[in-house]
Amino acid sequence: MIDYATYCRIRQLFTEEHLGLRQIARALKLGLNTVRKWARRQSYQRAALPPRPSKLDPFKTEIVHLLAQHDYSAQQIFQRVKELGYAGRYTIVGDFVRQVRPKPRPAFLTLHFQPGQCAQVDWGFAGWVPVGSTRRRLSFFLMVLAFSRKMYLEFTLAETLEHFLACHRHAFEYFDGVVDQVWVDNCKTAVLSRTGSTVMFHPRYLDFANHYGFHIRACGVRQPQEKGRVENGVGYVKKNFLNGLELSDFALVNPAARYWLDTVANVRIHGQTQKTPQELFAQEKLQPLHPRPYETAVVETVRANSQFRIKADGNRYSVPCRYASSQSTTGTGWWPSTCVATTATRIMSCPTTSPRSWSTASRRATRSSSCVSWP
Repeated sequence: MIDYATYCRIRQLFTEEHLGLRQIARALKLGLNTVRKWARRQSYQRAALPPRPSKLDPFKTEIVHLLAQHDYSAQQIFQRVKELGYAGRYTIVGDFVRQVRPKPRPAFLTLHFQPGQCAQVDWGFAGWVPVGSTRRRLSFFLMVLAFSRKMYLEFTLAETLEHFLACHRHAFEYFDGVVDQVWVDNCKTAVLSRTGSTVMFHPRYLDFANHYGFHIRACGVRQPQEKGRVENGVGYVKKNFLNGLELSDFALVNPAARYWLDTVANVRIHGQTQKTPQELFAQEKLQPLHPRPYETAVVETVRANSQFRIKADGNRYSVPCRYASSQSTTGTGWWPSTCVATTATRIMSCPTTSPRSWSTASRRATRSSSCVSWP
């Protein structure tokens, strides 16, 4: 076997200087057969090295026989061949078992849905966005109609139950109708617990579903392929909308998302259907919306202290002094407002902040400058 430099020299003498094979053999002191072999080859190919002998060689036939009988693990095979006299290490056995029995790759069927049958929902992480004097974690809610692939996208600063329900409601309003089923994963806002095939849904989510007339279906644990429409949609949002987007102000994100939905996402030619989601949406058979929107806010009864202040969602708000030491109701809903009322009178509405993330100075400044009192 000659080296690469010698091969290049043979090719140069033969193709460029047009020497004969015997002349090249004499010049390079090589055998005539060697020069004849390499002179006409267009590329240099090193000969394959013969396989090195292995301590496992005497046991390979037995390993293949064992694997044909049962799906033994590599550790079990290692224990068996040690009993037969194998003196090598486990890594050699593991490498050979992987060659003989490649790890099977999961295969999935493509699900097909009828118009209006199903929507799939999921949360996605979008990074961090400035809010006031701090930065907040930005999430996005995505609902995809399984038949037409039309999607609804909304960004939030939390993934709480009230955000989850409000985004559902906004999606139904965007589609101007409700599907028969909504497929979710096992997030705590939807599924409290599951034992086998028995699923305990969150009671407020069930109440929300009954209000709008759809059924909830929880996908299997760690089975994202069951709701592949929305999983692919989350990736599409990250690659097409969020990729390269500068998140400078939370107030600008949702208007930009709505514009992207109407001009890009829902009017593109879908790779699988070869039609636009908006075109197929005309065939969706959605149920009509409930005439009264579901109240998604978290409603609590609180009492103002003697300094006419109440506590809502971890923040303290001042109310008119005449409500000191009286009982009132707070409703904390989708960012950004909290409403305070008595049984007969609306007292005030304030922007909602997050005490877990905002600085104390930011919360005080927001409350002092933005609260609106009602007589």
